[in-house]
Amino acid sequence: MVEKIFSTDFKTTQDIKVPQKVVDQVIGQDRAVEIIKKAAIQRRNVLLVGSPGTGKSMIGQALSELLPSEKLVDILAFPNPKDENEPVIKTVPAGEGKKIIGQAKAKGMASFGGGNTMMIFLGFLVAFFIASYIVSIVTSNQKNDVLAAANQISGTLFIITMLIGFLLVLLIYRLGKQRITISVPKLLLDNSNVKNAPFVDATGAREGALLGDVQHDPFQSGGLGTPAHERVVLGDIHKANGGVLFIDEIANLTPETQIQLLTAMQERKMSITGRSERSAGAMVKTNPVPCDFILVGAGNPQSIGNMSPALRSRIRGYGYEIYMNETMPDTLENRDKLARFIAQEVAKDKKIPHFSREAAIEILNEARRKSDKKNALTLKLRELGGIVRVAGDLAVERKHKVVFKQDVIDAKNYAVSFEQQIASRYIKDKKDYDVIQTSGARVGRVNGLAVIENSDSGLLLPIEAITTKSMRKGGGEIIATGKLGEIAQEAVKNVSAVIKTYSKKPLTDYDIHIQFLQAYSGVEGDSASISVAISILSAITGIPIKQSLAMTGSLSILGEVMPVGGITAKVEAAINAGIKEVIIPSSNINDLILSDPKSIKVIPVTTIADVVKYSMPDSLAKRKLVSSINSALSKHYARK
Repeated sequence: MVEKIFSTDFKTTQDIKVPQKVVDQVIGQDRAVEIIKKAAIQRRNVLLVGSPGTGKSMIGQALSELLPSEKLVDILAFPNPKDENEPVIKTVPAGEGKKIIGQAKAKGMASFGGGNTMMIFLGFLVAFFIASYIVSIVTSNQKNDVLAAANQISGTLFIITMLIGFLLVLLIYRLGKQRITISVPKLLLDNSNVKNAPFVDATGAREGALLGDVQHDPFQSGGLGTPAHERVVLGDIHKANGGVLFIDEIANLTPETQIQLLTAMQERKMSITGRSERSAGAMVKTNPVPCDFILVGAGNPQSIGNMSPALRSRIRGYGYEIYMNETMPDTLENRDKLARFIAQEVAKDKKIPHFSREAAIEILNEARRKSDKKNALTLKLRELGGIVRVAGDLAVERKHKVVFKQDVIDAKNYAVSFEQQIASRYIKDKKDYDVIQTSGARVGRVNGLAVIENSDSGLLLPIEAITTKSMRKGGGEIIATGKLGEIAQEAVKNVSAVIKTYSKKPLTDYDIHIQFLQAYSGVEGDSASISVAISILSAITGIPIKQSLAMTGSLSILGEVMPVGGITAKVEAAINAGIKEVIIPSSNINDLILSDPKSIKVIPVTTIADVVKYSMPDSLAKRKLVSSINSALSKHYARK
């Protein structure tokens, strides 16, 4: 029976209905959606923890959409006649702010002259022409042409100078009078045309942009300066009043800023003052400005530990912490959601065509591959969205009415991350200089596999081991080089226990040197355990290792091969390097998703004996080693 991929037989993603509400567009985060619906009703803060691209900002937008907007207000700053450095903040219902500003400006125009302005201007023109006429009469009586011209020029300049001087005096008088009698407030926040509760993304905002600031005025003396209330600038916390303040990587805020953010959350209002001590704004401080927002903080699991304990406690004590899903089960329902995701991305982009059914299936296969887990689909949808847009761009360039399967396949080549490009370039360069070898057999040399840190890009990692006579009595030390991380160093120590168990040579007589060749970016994790173990066994026994083969797998101290992450990316790296066979843990076999399964021979293993069996060319010494390891394993399981 052929598996049904989607529940409907759509021809293109245009046939798929896209929900209008953001909350209904969220995919694979059902628990998060359930929680934000509660948070919207009770106005609770939320902390979202998870990998980038799993929909954290979308959850924040969905929360703001669920909030009521009828209580939104406009915020105005008025001058304070008692103390100009303490502007007065007032709030009025949304839409009233513009009316107040309009009324103040109209009153100001009336005090300046209002309808008399045109009469004054006409009066100036009449006076100018009369003066000019008088000058022309005086100069016409002069018989000397040169003197007549000089008299006319000097007379005209004199009249113009007098008129301009009179105009400036009148203007300064009027402006001074207006400044004294009329004070136009500044509209800091205008919610007149806002239909939904605000969503303010303050990710990466500096202290002033987040908490508000007062602009510097270089002309603050002599009566020429801009009034303090006109230099007040709202922060994101104030703009989010009545809505959602979203801050991704919230742990990156300075400790001082996190504490001030906590204060704003608790008090629901915060005064605005100049943030620079050298600025004239440092002397200005408003009365408290409302900032009644719901905080949606976000971050990855590694950075959350750097958050201020007080701020995190406030969120946890008066809200929710949500760990975002990174995968969802590969079910018919979820495959339909992924097809809807493609339709959503097309609708958001507005510049690319819809996807054919075959193109959508290709995106689905990529979601399976990126999940790095059997029977699962990735929820790192930002990466998938990148492929969707690149495929759409290619379709537009090729003048396709819809995106076809080949467009998606080609898009994956264009959309490779820079880590993947680095890995490809590394493999090419190292093969040119024989650092990576893909043929023959060598003692102590093995092709390990790794994943570049903070990416899903695989890398072929040559490892080499040699043994030397120990210079110390009762020595026997394992020395590993290649910028090993803490977990990798522990893995090497565990491997030493395995070697002592299965090697018949007394290791106290030898020092074992292991090198991760040109691992400039460092090695982290324990997925190179079987590679290290095989290279050491080869160095001790003199049995060579196939160079056309690569391997990955964790190793227990009893010699059992344990599962590892990034299995698909690692095997793809082996394929790109020209490797013919790859050894992986048998427990990872269903996690492996290759576009062309025939491109490499995959060998699943369960014990170190299996690794020896498949990684070394057949010989009497190898058979004896395999038999010895199997015998030791049998004794161990018998004791169990």
